Amino acid sequence: QVQLVASGGGSVQAGGSLRLSCAASGYYTYSGYCMGWFRQAPGKQREGVATIDSDGRTSYADSVKGRFTISKDNAKNTLYLQMNSLKPEDSAMYYCAFKYSSLRIPCTVAVTFDYWGQGTQVTVSS
Repeated sequence: QVQLVASGGGSVQAGGSLRLSCAASGYYTYSGYCMGWFRQAPGKQREGVATIDSDGRTSYADSVKGRFTISKDNAKNTLYLQMNSLKPEDSAMYYCAFKYSSLRIPCTVAVTFDYWGQGTQVTVSS
């Protein structure tokens, strides 16, 4: 059973930075997979932010390109989201997600993820 524990959220002023972490356990490291970050603000639909596959290929939502960077540390089994130049509209609960996936299938926010972390709150004030 894959388990994901997200952390690193907090409150920052606009223009600031945060780094989110997602500690993953219980998955087969020799299998292909897709991991991602999603966010949901109150009253809004969940939005895909960024994804990374087991080969390190990444994709980003247009709204965060150039500001956010997704990465993973295979030795630590940890997924990261470095968020720079934060804006008030980035405020949301952020979730990490995981899915076993063939590398022939593009790892994007359109993937139906099977495992989700508990979320970490990010609040950006103007």
